Amino acid sequence: MKADTLLTGGTVIAMDAQRQVIEAGAVAVRDGRIAAVGRASELEAQIDADRVIDVTGHVVFPGLIDVHAHAGHALIRTMGMHAGDRWEEICGEVYTQASPPEFWFAEARLAALERLRFGVTTGVSLLGGGDTIMRSDTPEHAAAHCRGVAEVGTRSVVAIGPTRAPHPRTYAEWVGETQRCYDVGFEQQMQTCRAVVEDLHDSHDGRLRIAMLYPVLRDEHERDMAPEDYDTACTQVRIVRDYAREKGLIFTQDGHWRGSVRRAEKLGLLGPDALLSHCIDLHEDEIDLIARTGTKVAHNPSANASIAGRCPAVELVAAGATVALGSDATAPDRSGDMFRHMQQAMHYHRRHFRDADVLPIGEVLGMCTIEAAGALGLEDRIGSLEPGKAADIVTLDLRRAHLAPPVMPVHRLVCFANGNDVSNVMVGGEMVLEDGAPTRVDVAAIVAEATEQAATMTRRIGGNGDLELPADFWGGKGPKP
Repeated sequence: MKADTLLTGGTVIAMDAQRQVIEAGAVAVRDGRIAAVGRASELEAQIDADRVIDVTGHVVFPGLIDVHAHAGHALIRTMGMHAGDRWEEICGEVYTQASPPEFWFAEARLAALERLRFGVTTGVSLLGGGDTIMRSDTPEHAAAHCRGVAEVGTRSVVAIGPTRAPHPRTYAEWVGETQRCYDVGFEQQMQTCRAVVEDLHDSHDGRLRIAMLYPVLRDEHERDMAPEDYDTACTQVRIVRDYAREKGLIFTQDGHWRGSVRRAEKLGLLGPDALLSHCIDLHEDEIDLIARTGTKVAHNPSANASIAGRCPAVELVAAGATVALGSDATAPDRSGDMFRHMQQAMHYHRRHFRDADVLPIGEVLGMCTIEAAGALGLEDRIGSLEPGKAADIVTLDLRRAHLAPPVMPVHRLVCFANGNDVSNVMVGGEMVLEDGAPTRVDVAAIVAEATEQAATMTRRIGGNGDLELPADFWGGKGPKP
C-alpha cells in the first residue's frame, strides 16, 4: 500500500469502538485520511510511505476537540476579572464598540495557535461573548476570524447569531481614531448570519463550519423583560432554530441552568443538532429531556458557571446523553488546554460524589475526542483514529520528567500531561505542528499583532485601569457571604 506519511513506533490510542491501545503501533495517512492503523512491525512491512516519522516514546491519539469557547476572548483574558461584573462589561463594550475586523483576525490567529500548540485540532468558537453579545452587525468580522483560523490550519466551528431582544443594538466602527455608532436590528443580524453561512460554511477545505446561536431564555428574562420583548425573543429564537435546521447547522446556546432546558423544550429548540452549554443545576426531568431528544451538552468544568452550580455530566451520561468537554476559553482565567479541563472534570465530579472512581480516565478522554465529535455531528469524520476518517492526529512526548517512566500511557496522557507536551499535530493529513513548532505561521508575528490590537482595544475603551492588580490581589478577604 502506498501512503503519504507513516507515523510509527508510538503507543496508538485509537478511541475507536474497541478502544484499542496499540503499543509500538503505527498510523498510515494517504490523501488527508487515515489509511491504516495497526502494529508498527506489520504496517512498516506493508506500506510504502513517502515520509516515515519515528514517534517512539510518544503517544499517538486523535486531535482533541473543544466544544465551547469564545472568539475575541484571547485579547481580553484577565482584564477586569476581579471587579465584579466588569469582565462581562468589557466583553459587551469591546464586541460591539471596539473590535474592527483587524481585531478578530489577530485574535483568531492567536487563539488558533494556542489550540494548535495544545493538540486541539477542532474547536467551537462563539463570535463574541458575555451573555448575549455577538459580532453579528456585518459579515466582515466573521470573515476576518475565519481567515485567521484558516492561516493557522486548525478546524473551527464558528457560532454566530443575533443578540437577545429587545432591538436595536448599538454597534460601532472606527475610522482612524474616530468612532461611528449605528443601530442594528434583528433582521440585519440575521442577514449577516445568512451571508456568513453562505460564504463560509464548510469552507477552507472543509476545516471551517458555521453554527447558529441565540442567547438562552431563562426565568429571569420572562420575569424582567417587558412582555412584548420576551414574546419577541421567543419568536426570534424559533426563527434562528428553524434556519439552523434548514441549513443542517448545529444550533448552540451558552448558559443553560435551573429550568432553562424545560423552556427550550417548550420552544422547540432541542434535538440531535442542538448543543447546550454549561447546563448547571438541571432538574431531573431536564436530564431526561436532553437524553430523550438526543440533545448534546457542552460541559465546561473550569468555567465560572461550574462554580455557581454543577453540571450533572455523570448523570447525563448514565441517562444516555452525549456530554463533551469545553474550555470556555479564555474567559477570564482559563486557557484552551484540554488536558487541564480533563483533569478538572475528573476532580470536579469525584469531589461531588466523594468517589475517586467516578468519571473514569478513558471516559473523560472520550469527552474531548469521539464524544465531542458526536456532539458536533462529525463522528463520521473526526474523533478517532480509524481508516477513512480525516487524519487529525496528535503525538505527545512521554519522555519528560512528569510523564516518565513511559508506562500506563493513557493514564499518563490524561492525568499528568499538559498541552505543552504535544510534539506534532496533523490536520487533514497536513503536519501543522512539527517538533513543537507551527509549520504555517510565524509565532512572533502573531503575538506581536495580537499585542498591538489588544493595546488599541484597551485604549479605545479606556481600559488601562482594568489591567492593574486590585487592592485585594494578595489576599485579605474571606469568601463572599
